[in-house]
Formats: sequence, structure tokens, C-alpha cells
Amino acid sequence: MDWQDRISVDPKVLVGKPVIKGTRIAVEFLMELLAEGWSHEQILKSYPHLTEEDIQAALRYATEAVKLERVYPLPV
Repeated sequence: MDWQDRISVDPKVLVGKPVIKGTRIAVEFLMELLAEGWSHEQILKSYPHLTEEDIQAALRYATEAVKLERVYPLPV
């Protein structure tokens, strides 16, 4: 499964933040929950319209975003 199958970016939804398709749940929000220590089971119980595949797609999307990130030192 590609994350593109489950993640969408639409300027009309949450000002263009990547979200789980068909929802207003942002990838950023899911990453925050996971960073706070929520388990996949807790997320799925709290947001029953999400699936395990949605969480995996969000993680894959975040991984790709970080891989593409480049940090350049400021000139001195």
C-alpha cells in the first residue's frame, strides 16, 4: 500500500495540511498522538473511523517528508 492511497492534500481542507482521505484528521495530529505515547489501539478506539492502514500511511508519509528535508547552515 502506498501512502498516496490514504493521504490527501487539498487547500480547502485544513488549509492544505495532509489528512487521512475522507476525514479532517491531519497526519500531523496522528504524529502528535504517537509522540505523546498513544498506542495504535488507543487511536483506533478513540477514532473508530480510522484504520490501522491509515496510521501506517501517516507514518509512511511522515517518513518521506523527513527524508526530503534538507537543512543548510546559515552563512557566517
